[in-house]
This record gives sequence, structure tokens and C-alpha cells, in this order.
Amino acid sequence: MAKIGNIELPEYPLFLAPMEDVTDPTFRYMCKYFGADIMYTEFISSEGLIRDAKKTLQKLDVYDYERPIAIQIFGNNLDAMVEAAKIAETFNPDFIDINFGCPVRKIAIKGSGAGMLRTPDLMIAITQAIVKAVSLPVTVKTRLGWDEESIVIEDLAEPLQDTGIQALTIHGRTRSQFYRGESDWSPIARVKNNPRITIPIIGNGDIKTPEGAKNAFESTNVDGIMIGRAVIGRPWIFKEVKHYLKTGEILPSPTVRERIEYTRMHLHKSMERKGEHYGILEMRQHFSNYFKGLSNFKETRLKLVTANEVAQIEDILQHIDKTWGDLPLENNHLVDNCCKKLENL
Repeated sequence: MAKIGNIELPEYPLFLAPMEDVTDPTFRYMCKYFGADIMYTEFISSEGLIRDAKKTLQKLDVYDYERPIAIQIFGNNLDAMVEAAKIAETFNPDFIDINFGCPVRKIAIKGSGAGMLRTPDLMIAITQAIVKAVSLPVTVKTRLGWDEESIVIEDLAEPLQDTGIQALTIHGRTRSQFYRGESDWSPIARVKNNPRITIPIIGNGDIKTPEGAKNAFESTNVDGIMIGRAVIGRPWIFKEVKHYLKTGEILPSPTVRERIEYTRMHLHKSMERKGEHYGILEMRQHFSNYFKGLSNFKETRLKLVTANEVAQIEDILQHIDKTWGDLPLENNHLVDNCCKKLENL
């Protein structure tokens, strides 16, 4: 059985990908409820962390119901990354993850995230220094390479393993692809099936359906799969995938009425953590995503995302129930639309 440090992974483990402004603690609560096995905080700037930036420190909150969970950090300065890892360790995650894969321009162009793929020696040095500096397991998440002319993951995997990391997650795209085109899992499979690789390999990229998850496991032999954009507006994808892997059956998509109940659950958890005012503000993007795809919904959506009180939201949810409650609703299109705005950052 594959392990990350002392963390035993279940058969066919499902990982929730870290996503900025999406995978906050309340959304992670929903994903855990539906069966996510391993989760990560939103990625955290090492520079912000060592400066005690308030917004950055809030991302360090982890809860026992989320375990196993990692705090993920990014940056390109060795000393700052080591110091950030030490600070992160004091917040008691189960492991520390290093982000060498974020493609967002304002991060990658400065040499952090996926930008580290252009400086592999520094990537190795930072990883090795963090492994030595903390007592928790350390893992890495990265991509295939910077662009099509520099697919380096197969050459990087062994040196990364040699630093002492306990697992490696690979997104099947280059940085230049961002989220365009299709992810290529063949390099991921070659890394996993390299006889010199002994750490768990987790595959990431375009897992949108239960069938896609099963195919990823069977065609690559990876130790786990990470689901990212497909979980936005659809945290129950973990339940769908697990059911399919176990039974071969496709669960029906939740009706609008069921989504209303999930929305209530998410809202109450958000308010429990942040209070009514900020809990509602935090939920606005999720309101849109849970009901995206409903026809003739524009006016109701506007009311929902501008409501300031729980009573108002409840009235709107009751209206949604009466109008659309029994309808099934597919929203796989969110996978293609949700991250387009990031390309210009």
C-alpha cells in the first residue's frame, strides 16, 4: 500500500487539488463530506508568510476533519521557502507540499510556481533544503515542463525523489499550455513505471468524469489522482468517482433540490467559520457555481449573489426549489470556463 510518510493511502485515493480562492476551508469541508481522501490548503506565498501577511496567515488554518491535509507553499528564494516551511509546520498539517506547477503569469514569470521548471537546479536545491529543515513529510507538485520544447519531468523525477520527498504530483501539461488543450498522461505513466521511482506518483489533469478517473488509474498505474477544476460547483464528484470505481455504475447527477441542500450546508459552514456577513460574501462564487447551467436563471442568480442576509438567501433558495427543484443539472462545462480569467493575471 502506498504511503506519504506514515500516511497510508487507500486503494484508488482521490486528492483535491489546491486552487486559489476556491479550496478554502469551507469548500474543503464539502469535498471531504463527499469523499476526498487527501486535501491541500490554497497555495501560500513564502514571502507573504514570513512577512506575517494577514491574508496569507488565514490560509494556514487546518482542521482535524480535513486530515490528511498539506499546507502548500510557493516561491523562488531558498531561504524564504525554508523559513516558510518551518512556519507552516507549526500549524500542524500532515505534510508540506511545494508548488512548482502554478502557471499563473504573475507567479510563473517571476520564477515561482511553474517558473521553477526553467531553473531545475534551484528547484532541487530548494526541495532538498526544505526536506532537511522540517520533520514532516515533504511532497512536490509540478508540470511536465515549461513548454513543448522542454519536457523535463522524466529527468527531474529521480533527482526530486533523491532529495527525500515522499510523493510527486504531476500535472500533464506544460506551463505554456496553462489549462488549454488536453493533458498528456504518457509522461506521468513513464515516471510512475520507471523502476527507479519508489515514491507515490499522483496524476493530475482533465479528470472530469468517473470514467476518466478509472482510465487514468488503469492506463498509468499511478498511486492516486488529483481532481482540480472539475470539482468547482461539483464537490460530489468524489462520491461519483468512488461509486463508479467500486461498482461500475454511474450515479445520477444531483437534482437542483439536492444542490440547494448542499448549498445550505456549505453556507452554514462558511458562516460558522467567518460569521454571517463574511460567510455570505465568501459563498457568492459558490452560489453561482452550484446553479450554473440553469436556464432563465440570470435574474435569480443576481439576487442570490447580492443578498446580504441569511433570510434573503433562504427565500431565494425556496424560490429556486419551487421553480427548478426536480430538474437534473449537469455542469461539466465549468471545467472549461472556470479558470479562463487566470490566463491574463
